[in-house]
Amino acid sequence: MVSSSSTFFFTSALGFLSVRNSLKKAIFLRRTSSAISAASGMDCNSTCTLVLRGKSPAESKIAEGLKNSNALKLSDNSELSILLDSELKKPFNEDDAFGIDSFMNSLSTDRFGRLLLWSPRLPSTQDVVSQNFCELPNGAVCVADVQYKGRGRSKNVWESPKGCLLFSFTLQMEDGRIVPLIQYVVSLAITEAIKDVCDRNGLPYIDVRIKWPNDLYLNGLKVGGILCTSTYKSTKFNVSAGIGLNIDNEKPTTCLNAILRELSATTYQFRREEILAAFFNKFEKFYDLFINQGFQSLEELYYKTWLHSGQRIIVQEKNDDQVVENVVTVQGLTSAGYLLAIGDDNQMCELHPDGNR
Repeated sequence: MVSSSSTFFFTSALGFLSVRNSLKKAIFLRRTSSAISAASGMDCNSTCTLVLRGKSPAESKIAEGLKNSNALKLSDNSELSILLDSELKKPFNEDDAFGIDSFMNSLSTDRFGRLLLWSPRLPSTQDVVSQNFCELPNGAVCVADVQYKGRGRSKNVWESPKGCLLFSFTLQMEDGRIVPLIQYVVSLAITEAIKDVCDRNGLPYIDVRIKWPNDLYLNGLKVGGILCTSTYKSTKFNVSAGIGLNIDNEKPTTCLNAILRELSATTYQFRREEILAAFFNKFEKFYDLFINQGFQSLEELYYKTWLHSGQRIIVQEKNDDQVVENVVTVQGLTSAGYLLAIGDDNQMCELHPDGNR
């Protein structure tokens, strides 16, 4: 988390302190633990089942084609069994399995989330969409009940137990300059989706906040994270957006339902299907604003949701063997999506993460 004890390294250039220009990275010195990482003890050698479902006849036809072609693969070469949702004679016998019908009935998008790939257990939803990106339509989503090789930044691996919403989806973008900002749109859509679910069900406000650049915090504890990766192919950027949100697992930190129980006597519990559908309903609107009007159209709402406005940070500047400390105040984001801060001497600086902190 960016805090008063956080430290950044930068070099000055023509009065603008920019790590980007000097090819140096600003680093947070405090590392956080993940609220969705825990030992699952999963055997990664058994067969994984992937169930396909389309919202309309058009997406159902795509699902059928994917099954018949047997084109979908897992990156670790695990055996994969592919089924259509209509082929299931009965639902998976676990009460906490993802509710496909509930998700589809709550989804009101034109593009995103309309082709669903669901599995009770996968190595990583992010690897599924990345590995099979060219086989999947734009907006296809992969959901897993459990992950045993979930991906984080800097090649971190997360083992994700039951009780978490774990999903990744496909997205194609043409303007490489704005690709780094898409993680902020995703983060904002998640927090706003949770608000929508609360409003719709008459629940107290669950104050999930964004910790720049890609974490989700609740009451000072991490409850989720976002990972967006991209490759460039045929004049377009193929973006795989992955999200993990701790809904119903109180360890090792907290979860949405634990906080809800503290705030209200309601018997209602957040469900993964409802939050996922609310996310896509919100994300599609935000994404259209983002593409047509730029991130400026979402900036005010983003700043209301993140943790860092006016935050004071200690910055260390390396100059040969000397280290000079300065205190800066976070102002917002730069056009490239990094932290913009101003020093007490009115010098501006651009601060970068190192991939973990």
